[in-house]
Amino acid sequence: MVKIAVCDDEKNIRAYLVSLIKKQDIECSIMEYVSADEYLPDSKEYDLLFLDIEMGGSGAGMDGMELARNIRGMDTGRQPVIIFVTGYEKYVYDAFDVGAFQYLVKPVDEQKFAEVFSRAVRQILSRQIAQEAEKYRKKLVIPYAGGSKTIPYHDIYYMESRNHNIVLYLKSGTLEYYGKIGDLERKLAGQFYRIHRGYLVNLFYVESYNRTEIRMENGDKLLLSRYKYGNFVQAYMEYISEESQ
Repeated sequence: MVKIAVCDDEKNIRAYLVSLIKKQDIECSIMEYVSADEYLPDSKEYDLLFLDIEMGGSGAGMDGMELARNIRGMDTGRQPVIIFVTGYEKYVYDAFDVGAFQYLVKPVDEQKFAEVFSRAVRQILSRQIAQEAEKYRKKLVIPYAGGSKTIPYHDIYYMESRNHNIVLYLKSGTLEYYGKIGDLERKLAGQFYRIHRGYLVNLFYVESYNRTEIRMENGDKLLLSRYKYGNFVQAYMEYISEESQ
């Protein structure tokens, strides 16, 4: 799924761009914005942004170039591929200054649009594949049998602290070694969350929860500390939001 935004103050141009997007053979979602000032406060992150440069004429709000500079200055996990849509070729050098992928001159030629769109989507999908692969490359190294053992995060459902040892509940069974759950909590923050003094769960495998209990995808039910509930929900929602991007 490619998430696309179209930001242009002309309704007919937005409609035309949306119609061209829908003609392309790609699964996508599309949102429309009538101005840079409408786009900027929106918390959504997009893969691809079609952006008009000449918005906000006569000093009425930001133009597209200013919006692009704002976007590039944001500290976010994902930056959109920006394709400028403009009636003037004079903006080409400014477009490259903000890392624009390409620019299209109005009236937009359908064949040119298809070519640029195809190249942009290839770049986006390559980036998504690399990001997905990175998730699976994350691994936990533990002391084991006089040496060490490497375990991918995605093989771990959760961890339990038991008699100064750590028990890992894995897709392949269980594994126990000497360690402190507090050390793991700090090391694995982001994907794992400590729901109780004795449990550290992989948020990827949380199937459901209520105020007292969490059910993991392997069927195990774990006690959720009432003091941890609020922070757990926040951590889980933040993780799910990042995973869905």
